[in-house]
Amino acid sequence: MTVARLAVSFDPKLARAVRKAAGKQTTSAWLADAAERKLRSEGLVAVVRAWEREHGEITDDERLAAARELTRPRRR
Repeated sequence: MTVARLAVSFDPKLARAVRKAAGKQTTSAWLADAAERKLRSEGLVAVVRAWEREHGEITDDERLAAARELTRPRRR
């Protein structure tokens, strides 16, 4: 697998927290996973904004209904 090396700088407190959070993973693997999640999240935000431009802003009631649906036990 080809990789691209990046040099990053963190506040010492954040660097310690990242290393601790990485646990048994390498710090590089943990940071790569975090970056992928961030990029997916930003992509989702863009999709929601585009949907809202076309259909109107999602209301609090719609958000609550979606949260209830997502936490409802699934039937088999």
